[in-house]
Amino acid sequence: MQQYETLTDALNDLQERGYVYNFNLADDCLECKEENVRLHPEQFAITEFYRFEGPSDPADNSVVYAIESDQGVKGVLVNAYGVYADSISADMINKLRTVTSA
Repeated sequence: MQQYETLTDALNDLQERGYVYNFNLADDCLECKEENVRLHPEQFAITEFYRFEGPSDPADNSVVYAIESDQGVKGVLVNAYGVYADSISADMINKLRTVTSA
């Protein structure tokens, strides 16, 4: 897996490799407003992920997920480590937690 110095470096490289859409967390799925797509946990794979820690503030911790749908839509989800505190379904929590705890 690639190593990146910054979140911006990761996002730029992923975009060059075809991860061009931005996903957002919804209650039970990922949403891509650009393509009007909603992906439920069984409809996408997390192909890569990268953690970034702020130099002094724990609130600066984030993770970027490289997402690929079962229909070939590729994009990224950027979120704080505390994503599991958000109001999302157990299936979404498990999907995201599975890769980051490996």
